[in-house]
Amino acid sequence: MAFVRAILQAYAQAGVLPGAALQAAQIAPNDAAQLTGHITAWQMQQVSGYAMRELDDEALGWFSRRLPWGSYGMLARASISAPTLQVALVRWCRHHALVAPDITLSLQVASDTACITITEHTQLNTLREFCLVSVLRNIYGVACWLVDSRIALQHAQMPFAPPPHHADYAVLFPCTTTFNAGQASISFDSRYLGLSLRRDEKALQTMLQNALPLTVLQYRRDRLLVQQVRQALAHQPAETHSAEGLAALLNVSPRTLHRQLREEGASLQTLKDSVRRDRATELLLRTQRPIKQVAEAAGFMNEKSFIRAFKGWTGTSPAEYRRQSSPD
Repeated sequence: MAFVRAILQAYAQAGVLPGAALQAAQIAPNDAAQLTGHITAWQMQQVSGYAMRELDDEALGWFSRRLPWGSYGMLARASISAPTLQVALVRWCRHHALVAPDITLSLQVASDTACITITEHTQLNTLREFCLVSVLRNIYGVACWLVDSRIALQHAQMPFAPPPHHADYAVLFPCTTTFNAGQASISFDSRYLGLSLRRDEKALQTMLQNALPLTVLQYRRDRLLVQQVRQALAHQPAETHSAEGLAALLNVSPRTLHRQLREEGASLQTLKDSVRRDRATELLLRTQRPIKQVAEAAGFMNEKSFIRAFKGWTGTSPAEYRRQSSPD
């Protein structure tokens, strides 16, 4: 509901009454004043879409000048001919600065992590949170749509203190969100940047007729196999001991599994080690489970193979690692 109040503030700045927008979204004016209230994704689409058209401002008062209806469609059109997601995002960031110079979007790649960051050039004042969240959700939603894939976020950062509704950020950004950061940003596996775009002008025309769900709803399908493998290894360890079991779970052949992972610059063993190491380390540090139970939870067939693997990762046994990491 905090974002509904931000939209109402945009109406106030424009000197326009918001009654029609609230009615279209079936939001009672008294409900909008509730600090702990929530609305559905459909209501958010309705109230924001109505406001953008009525105020002729897709930025809803965030910036020093309006973004007339169709501005974000223009950014999407400029990006859709790119060969890869990386090129498309670079174009989006560059063109966004032309229409909204109050902020700058940038794409940074370091090793295996890609990060989209916002630099603020003016005071965004009371609409700051709504602006930063919306701009990141916009580019994230469009990126997912361009490659027809859910992009698994690794981390989100916000340059302000946790708001009263900070727990709801798990819905906005399905990852860990850190507040009081230097800049607003989202990060994800850089392998997504190499995906080819799967949309054309006809698909763009259809999307633009109903674009707001991209900024509100989460994409469900992930085309990056490495992310599907990570999730399967983490959440279904008992079924993923072998390549055959994992391949069956993902509805691909073992040969296709290994080939696609190679194409994405990964290997099954490396992913297994990474997921198991993270899981084992977490359990050793945060629980007092016996080593045998930690081994089972991390996906090992027996305690002996777990101890051998853990020594290879860290140079020490699980018991020694737990003892050395425990506070005095």
